[in-house]
Amino acid sequence: MTIEEAIKTALEYETKVRDIYKEAADKVSDPAGQRILTMLRDDEENHIHYLKSRLKSWKKTGTLSVEKLSTIIPPAAVIQKETEKVASHMPQVLKTGEKEILSRALKAEIETSNFYQQMVDEMSGEGQQMFARFLEIEEGHIAAVQFELDYVMKSGYWFDFKEFDMEDF
Repeated sequence: MTIEEAIKTALEYETKVRDIYKEAADKVSDPAGQRILTMLRDDEENHIHYLKSRLKSWKKTGTLSVEKLSTIIPPAAVIQKETEKVASHMPQVLKTGEKEILSRALKAEIETSNFYQQMVDEMSGEGQQMFARFLEIEEGHIAAVQFELDYVMKSGYWFDFKEFDMEDF
C-alpha cells in the first residue's frame, strides 16, 4: 500500500469512528457519558484534520513530514491506573442502547487499531512513525471504551475523565 492509499484509508477509518461518537453523544442521556463521547469525537476529528494535512503535503511535495499528533485521551496505562480512584463512586444507571453504542465504538476502534498495526508492520521511515503514533493513540481509545463497556456491564458507570489531569497529555 502506498503512503497516499494508507492515508486515505486511515481517513475512512477515522471518519467512521468519529461519526459513531457523534451519533452516540447525541443519543446518550448521561452527562459524563456525553462528555467522554464528545472528547473521543473531538480526538477523532483532530486525527482527520491531521491526516488531511499530511495527505495535502504528500501530494504537494511527495514527502511525508510527521508532525506531533496530540490526544486528549490518556494512554491506556493511565486509564488502567486511574480506575481505582473512581471505583468507589460509581452510580447504577444505564440505558440498554448505551451498551450497543459502546460495543459499536469498541469494534470500530479495534478495526482502526488493526489497520494502524498493519501500516506499522508494512511501512518504514516517516510512514511507520506516523502510523505508530496513531496506533498508540488508538490503544488509549480502546482502553477508554473498553473501560466504559466493562463498567456499563457491571454498574452502569460512565467513566468521567475529569478524574484525570488532562494537562499531562
